[in-house]
Amino acid sequence: MTTVSQSGRATGLSGAILTPPGWVHGDIEFTDRIIAVHGGPVRGPGDEPLILPGFVDLHVHGGAGADVMDGGGAVDTMARYHARHGTTSLLATTVTAPREAIEHALTEVGPRLRLRAPGAARVLGAHLEGPFLNPGKLGAQPHAARAGSMAEVNALDALARVRVLTLAPELPGHLELVEPLTRAAITVQIGHTLATYDEALSALERGARGFTHLFNAMTGTEHRVPGAVAAALAHAEHAELIPDLLHVHPGAIRAALRSIPRLYCVTDASAAAGLPDGPVTVFGQRAVKEWGAVRLPGGILASSTLTMDQALRNLVSIGLPLQDAARRVSTFAADYLGLFDRGRIAAGAWADLVVMTPTLELEAVYVEGERI
Repeated sequence: MTTVSQSGRATGLSGAILTPPGWVHGDIEFTDRIIAVHGGPVRGPGDEPLILPGFVDLHVHGGAGADVMDGGGAVDTMARYHARHGTTSLLATTVTAPREAIEHALTEVGPRLRLRAPGAARVLGAHLEGPFLNPGKLGAQPHAARAGSMAEVNALDALARVRVLTLAPELPGHLELVEPLTRAAITVQIGHTLATYDEALSALERGARGFTHLFNAMTGTEHRVPGAVAAALAHAEHAELIPDLLHVHPGAIRAALRSIPRLYCVTDASAAAGLPDGPVTVFGQRAVKEWGAVRLPGGILASSTLTMDQALRNLVSIGLPLQDAARRVSTFAADYLGLFDRGRIAAGAWADLVVMTPTLELEAVYVEGERI
């Protein structure tokens, strides 16, 4: 395995390479983008290094003690932390808060869309997880939910491109927001919701495309009273899911994998990711981190401490083939945003690469050709 040339000349990596058609035994030539993949197809990897597409996280709040909502360099801190765990691009995710607080956060996110900080993952835009949520299904989100409006979304989008927006479709006026949001190229996700099956289906029919942390903070499924989860399992092509094996039982993950073709994984990581166990502050609230979980005093799970490399290992541990697991932490999320030059190893794509051992330990990460 070689290191990136500081002169801008092409460099290369050798090993078992996961390309869109499948595994290739050979090498990759790249600068900031992939120039070529050389080699022949193989049925699967052997004892050589594994070269996977860089991980794409569409729902991440923070890490290493920093939260997107903090400002003051927090976005760079968390993007560097997650890059060290294989995340090469991400959506900076907000929480429910007064408008001024969200504007403050996005004022820092905006410049990072144009200029990536050295050693950091690429910030692709913002995911507004709130404030247009149901107050009865906030989970660990702060109590600042309110009715949505295009005027507010447009103002926030002017500060940093909003690529994904989570809303509760059952609230007055929210179904009517789905179509104008979609026309504005903002992907609508159903989440933090008390929606019935029919209300969730209506949102999908109007253009909503996904579900925010499937199973969590939404109405479940009961055979006579199906809710948002049932609508996802019956109709969704896409949904995000937190595979830390705490937020969702492995059996439920397997059920979702059989039902939702392009299910992809997110960390939903908070500022507590990367911190030692003990008292932490999450979304402005006191919490405790213990055994990989972060909980508020009442026991509610408060985001996660997951990283994408561990997400990959967890998927493999519950029986997914490595090739499928790798695409669910990279390719499917990139495709969901229409970014066909990320989340894959192919000529012309960004050189976002993760090198792992055969036992799935991280060896190297490249973001747009820069070795992290």
